[in-house]
Amino acid sequence: MTLKVVTSGTASGAVAEFVPVLVADKVASRIAAKDFTLWGKDAEAESAIRLGWVNSADDSAPLIDSIIALRDEFAAKGVTRFVLCGMGGSSLAPEVITRTAGVELVVLDSTDADQVGDALSGDLTKTAIVVSSKSGSTVETDSQKRIFEKAFTDAGIDKTDRVVIVTDPGSPMEAAAKADGYRIFNADPNVGGRYSALTAFGIVPSGLAGVDIATLLAEAREVAPLLASDSAENPALILGAALAKTYGEYGYRDKIGIVTDGTPIVGFGDWAEQLIAESTGKIGKGILPVVLDPQSQELHSGLADLLAVRVVADATNVGGDEVAVSGPLGAQFLLWEYATVVASRLIGINPFDQPDVESAKIAARGMLEQRDAVIPAQFENAGIEVRSTSLELGSAASIADAIKALLAQVSDDDGYLSVQAYLDRTSVPEAAELRDLFAKATRRPVTFGWAPRFLHSTGQYHKGGPRQGVYLQIVAKASQDIQVPGRDFSFGELIASQAAGDAKVLGALDRPVLTLTLGEAKAGLAAIKNAIA
Repeated sequence: MTLKVVTSGTASGAVAEFVPVLVADKVASRIAAKDFTLWGKDAEAESAIRLGWVNSADDSAPLIDSIIALRDEFAAKGVTRFVLCGMGGSSLAPEVITRTAGVELVVLDSTDADQVGDALSGDLTKTAIVVSSKSGSTVETDSQKRIFEKAFTDAGIDKTDRVVIVTDPGSPMEAAAKADGYRIFNADPNVGGRYSALTAFGIVPSGLAGVDIATLLAEAREVAPLLASDSAENPALILGAALAKTYGEYGYRDKIGIVTDGTPIVGFGDWAEQLIAESTGKIGKGILPVVLDPQSQELHSGLADLLAVRVVADATNVGGDEVAVSGPLGAQFLLWEYATVVASRLIGINPFDQPDVESAKIAARGMLEQRDAVIPAQFENAGIEVRSTSLELGSAASIADAIKALLAQVSDDDGYLSVQAYLDRTSVPEAAELRDLFAKATRRPVTFGWAPRFLHSTGQYHKGGPRQGVYLQIVAKASQDIQVPGRDFSFGELIASQAAGDAKVLGALDRPVLTLTLGEAKAGLAAIKNAIA
């Protein structure tokens, strides 16, 4: 399968106008040469230490033998179940890689107590965990690691035989892992999390689970010269120009619908979503990725601010104002990384920082410290507590009234709705069905994010990008809460604090937030569906 990007309509216009400029400026070859001056003076310090992904396919190759050897060692001991504890780029890339390959990997990228409990309920005698974090300071990953360490110890299993650490060299996590006697794989410190698909963060858990990681890296290596070429045929320049500069009726289309349409790659949109949103959504600018399927409302509503980008089996023909992309997974990872930094240059932002992600973390920590001071619900209906931030509910007395008040804030011109599900995605996957229902109700782009993982990706766009969004938080009380070992909080308290902290930050930016706290997840979701006009 070769790597192709095909455009049509206004997307072709963007390519015709801007690719020659990119070629003349030698942008592709300068990226390949790790030229950190490409994104302006203010971005140079960060860019200088974030371009290692360009060579990840080569740099990661020496890890292959040791990963396979460890997999064989685990198999000889009867360990065949792998759980990945990680957030953002550390979890999204391995999830796409393993799902596409058809191998099992339990991805624990949540602090929902029920989802944590589900991961713990597997056969521990056959389980090993991979803990992935650049520094080890991420509260979600630290909490997940702690609960598994306790579970192994309680089961009489030597945790040093079952815990694998992926982290940056010299990080606090590496120091702690060495002290604990854990196996350690080091990743390239000059690669940010969302660009880490082809580093140890992507290939260690995937390789242990059974993926042919040598082929994955080879796919990227094969297309690297093409993506580094200063040519009008370079698919990364074509895709980057289309993402950043496709013109609509009222200006540049600042939203893209990522559609997986017949491709053998599974779940690619979720990975691309975090790459694009976190890279471009800042200083009031950005590209909002919306993960869609071929039947999604947004593709049939004639939205002037949305460009459809289809990931297909063979990008030969495309109609309307669209882009079609095809190629093997390893090649696609590198393509979209190149295209994202190309688009960032055209937009005028630094693709490697995430200045607004920390605000939600700080607010969550504050909420944890003050968790006794829970904001009372404004009212309760159908077993659901209703709260709002920067949103007037007026005389609303039902879930339908509250939802109507929120949707009234979605601009018909450039607005979007973000549905954020602080739920166990293993037991209530039907929550994702809300996306399509809200898209039909609003006839505007609607994103759906499982929380709190979205805080490490699209959360940057929500706070740093254009002030266009309105936000629906759906929170559920855990059926059985779990205390975080060695901490003074539980997983239930942590996820509730994360939701409250993010609502507080969004509210401070004058963005409307509606929070629905469900007494029971399935019944609450059914009530919300019934309430959508």
